[in-house]
Amino acid sequence: MTSSGTLPVVSARERLLNAAAMLFYSDGIVATGIDAIVRRAGVAKKSLYNNFDSKAALVAAYLEARHGEWLALYETRLTRAFTPVDQVLAVFLAYQDHAEWAYERGFRGCGLLNAAAELPAGHDGRNVVLRHKRQVESLLAAPLKELTDDEAAALQLAHQLAFLLEGAMVRAGLEGSSCCVREGHDMARAMVNAL
Repeated sequence: MTSSGTLPVVSARERLLNAAAMLFYSDGIVATGIDAIVRRAGVAKKSLYNNFDSKAALVAAYLEARHGEWLALYETRLTRAFTPVDQVLAVFLAYQDHAEWAYERGFRGCGLLNAAAELPAGHDGRNVVLRHKRQVESLLAAPLKELTDDEAAALQLAHQLAFLLEGAMVRAGLEGSSCCVREGHDMARAMVNAL
């Protein structure tokens, strides 16, 4: 509610993105048709094409929004990360927060990876996912460089931690629980503390 006691106006674009996000995550991109998205959004089909050139453009916007959601979770965790070790672990904790989000139809793993698995090679959406994953790896690498004087070793460990994180997320998605991400966090802590 706004200060005047009225509900905020949600644009057709935002309603379409919200509807697409829920359906793409729960049912998959390929299985979700335009009709289902506009029906859930409560808008006319013309509104979709007034806001997005195509379903592919809607998919790319959805993936950018998911990336932004994760970055917000990470930024929140980072505010409480005062050491380089805490900063590395903040990445894992942000993914744990993602896994514990109240999804309408349950947790299914990383929405970005799920989407990438459905998209053909060369699809713009896959590039969004790849940029996200590379950014996550660089967020891991930055504090690791502070912990060691060996930049190559820091980059290699960041790469390994990124793989650990992806594996934990995939397994957590299969199990529908954040437990595997918490286990990955504990493994990452042990690896970083061994430096």
